[in-house]
Amino acid sequence: MTQDKRSGAGKAPGIQEMMAQLVALPSISSANPDWDHSNEAVVRTLAEWLEPLGFETEMLPVPGMPGKYNLIATLGRGDGGLVLSGHTDTVPYDDKRWQSDPFKLTERDGRWYGLGTCDMKGFFALAIEAAREFAGKPLKQPLIILATADEESSMNGAKALAEAGKPKGRYAVIGEPTGLRPVRMHKGIMMERLVFEGQSGHSSDPALGNNALEGMQEAMTELLGLRRRWQEEFNNSQFQVQVPTLNLGCIHGGDNPNRICARCELHFDLRPLPGMKMAELRQSILDRIQPLAQRRGLAMTFEPLFDGVPPFETAADSELVRTCERLTGHQAQAVAFATEAPWLQQLDLETLVMGPGSIDQAHQPDEFLDLSQVKPGVELLKQLIQRFCVDG
Repeated sequence: MTQDKRSGAGKAPGIQEMMAQLVALPSISSANPDWDHSNEAVVRTLAEWLEPLGFETEMLPVPGMPGKYNLIATLGRGDGGLVLSGHTDTVPYDDKRWQSDPFKLTERDGRWYGLGTCDMKGFFALAIEAAREFAGKPLKQPLIILATADEESSMNGAKALAEAGKPKGRYAVIGEPTGLRPVRMHKGIMMERLVFEGQSGHSSDPALGNNALEGMQEAMTELLGLRRRWQEEFNNSQFQVQVPTLNLGCIHGGDNPNRICARCELHFDLRPLPGMKMAELRQSILDRIQPLAQRRGLAMTFEPLFDGVPPFETAADSELVRTCERLTGHQAQAVAFATEAPWLQQLDLETLVMGPGSIDQAHQPDEFLDLSQVKPGVELLKQLIQRFCVDG
């Protein structure tokens, strides 16, 4: 691609070179410290491209997370405007399963391959290319490009922004891969840990101990009963799986067949629909499990494995949803994967998820962005900027 030579608009490279540079910068986030990287190089690179276009940039350290930064880049002034948001981190990878170097942008079969091309460094390249069109032009409302840290592991970047009350704006589009189709709803994610501790003893006499595994069996029955109740009470036809789900994921307990099990630990996953409150769900679980543990004389620990992601919904008749439906020709839909949308909503941003690529390629070896999504993606973002920042 040829580089734009207009005043103030030629500093950022073309889309392909931007993609190549972003992919080449490792920014994995992971709960495993052996995998975890800083995202500082990605954020600084984005700022270096945006500042010559007239953006004012602010790098915000994520509290308690050395080496992790959010970036707020703002073009223009006003109390409304449009936020184009993405996360700078990627998931870990297995290079033995890749056909090409994950950190080198490789073009083949009409696709750009590389770690983060789809999920979701590629969105930044498209957003900056779209913003280039408006460099030096008067805007009625600001254009904000937001780059967050650690979406793939903790969501702490987005949480820190919500706590800080930044950025200010009116509308937000999160560029997660949706095939350039608007998404106005997703389920939440809760991953919980339940531990029972009893007393070991010789299995020949049950009175010698207190079996934590038997207590967990009863607890699992209670959890499945809650699942049935929730699935009868909550249903949303917009989702492919129309009900909330609860999955008993893994269990560990005991050490030998002839010993009474002294400790048992269960991890489970709960995916609530919009309208379901995570705190209320946890309380319902406690109300069922705590009496059981007390009756059996078992010590109990119940806690989240991580804070969780609330379910997300933007009203079907909202201005942003209607605009994106009109521009794309597609009705806004619901998806099963989670995003940073709930925290942008806490900033009073009317929020929607829409970006290039397919979620089917995310978190996979040979992750790619189909080139057929690039030009339409840039044009769609230009139309959104025109509507919400220029026309106001």
